[in-house]
Amino acid sequence: MNGFWNYLTTNYEQIFSLLGQHLYLSVISVLVAIIIGIPLGIIISREQKLAKPIIGITNVIQAVPSLALLGFLIPFVGIGSTPAIIMVVLYSLLPIVKNTYTGLTNIDGDILEAARGIGLTKSQTMRKVQLPLAFPMIMAGIRISAVTAVGLMTIAAFIGAGGLGYLVFSGVQTVDNYMILAGAIPACILALLIDFIVGKLETTLSYTSKQTSAKKTGKTTKKIMISFACIVIIIASAFTVYSKVKAEDKIVIGSKNFSEQLILGNMLADLIENKTDIQVERKLNLGGSQVAFGALKNGDIDMYVEYTGTGLVNILNQPPQSDPDAVYDIVQKEFKQKYGFDLLKPLGFNNTYALAVRQDTVNEYGLKTISDLAKVSNKLIMGPTIEFPNREDGLTGLSKTYNMKFKDVKAIDGGLRYTALDNHKSDVIDAFSTDGLLEAFHLKVLEDDKNFFPPYYAVPMIKEETLKEHPELKKVINSLSGKLTDEKMRKLNYKVDSLKQSPAKVAKEFLETEGLLK
Repeated sequence: MNGFWNYLTTNYEQIFSLLGQHLYLSVISVLVAIIIGIPLGIIISREQKLAKPIIGITNVIQAVPSLALLGFLIPFVGIGSTPAIIMVVLYSLLPIVKNTYTGLTNIDGDILEAARGIGLTKSQTMRKVQLPLAFPMIMAGIRISAVTAVGLMTIAAFIGAGGLGYLVFSGVQTVDNYMILAGAIPACILALLIDFIVGKLETTLSYTSKQTSAKKTGKTTKKIMISFACIVIIIASAFTVYSKVKAEDKIVIGSKNFSEQLILGNMLADLIENKTDIQVERKLNLGGSQVAFGALKNGDIDMYVEYTGTGLVNILNQPPQSDPDAVYDIVQKEFKQKYGFDLLKPLGFNNTYALAVRQDTVNEYGLKTISDLAKVSNKLIMGPTIEFPNREDGLTGLSKTYNMKFKDVKAIDGGLRYTALDNHKSDVIDAFSTDGLLEAFHLKVLEDDKNFFPPYYAVPMIKEETLKEHPELKKVINSLSGKLTDEKMRKLNYKVDSLKQSPAKVAKEFLETEGLLK
């Protein structure tokens, strides 16, 4: 408990900042869903033939996995807040549309008949009778959507939108339970708080059966209309501010979703902020290679650090090669021609793939090389990252080269695969040669005796148009070239993964030690 409290007191500024982002994204998403969902529910209550297809569509959307929906949205709308908001809006529609429709279509027919009898038009009946009576049911749908939105919005961090999910994902990557709790507990409190506020709003605006006079009903309807008018104004204002912020001239630095990438992303950002007058935005922890590369291609970020082997095999779909200079030259040429990306000078370390096992597994089977592992692979369970089994430079190609087949493959992303290995839930994991957790968990890295894995030298990759607009960036970023050896990078990762220091702090201290900051 003391450790968690110490984490909170040390990182409270970051937690409050991420909480503010999470609240903003959640509220905007729910408000947009209300503006779309309630009118849609009203329309289908009047046009019954539209009810089944529209509710059916919202049901289908609800059934689509959230990460799959994000993956579909990214090529069209990029990364950041926009796809996160769209995703949550789509998931929030079902309870709002369905509850609005149910509330309006289940009003006693005698009441509607009486309304027509006193001469009310359809629109007057809707405003003065149906909406006030259906209001509790509509608000129930909104409450469900609001609470669900807070939970779903944690995934926003996966695509660089920020929010409390950043702490959850980072905690999973570094096996830091305090960080996970620092993201999860405020998210739970936020969900309960929003549910409480919406409940109070429902009580304030609700139509009461004890006061059924036309005057009271009219006042209730006016309150509802005023509330929705305020909602529209809030959304319009929020998107205006968001558009202005987004339009500012700046450099956006991205990174993938593991400790090393977070450290490198912060290094690039710190160098640019320190040595130029350019404004920098950090969109770190973006997910895997395809998400980060797609973000650069779509213009959502301007720069991130890629690995030459990943560029060659996973992005360019070319066969692995062992010559690091040849790999760099191919990736540099192809990326410039196909995508308009410039590769700057390598940072100095080679973070190649490796297979790691526990010491008891080494002792039991006498393992030294991957060839040794191949002979007993049918007795072992592999727990790789989610990307590794489907990569040609991963398990797909590795199995062919070494003729190995594991007893089972249970993909687990991030630092969780180390925990699973340590708990004997798996026997072999894929690792990176500079992983700090290799040392923390005292694992044995097996020799790649057939030289299957290509070189993975880290290289900053920047959009050509960004470099033309800010040519000074080339010299600034290249000042980091050759400064990071395998050993240095492993120590930096160890500080984050095992000593629980923040990637931003580790990055800045390294730059200061190397004399790279003014």
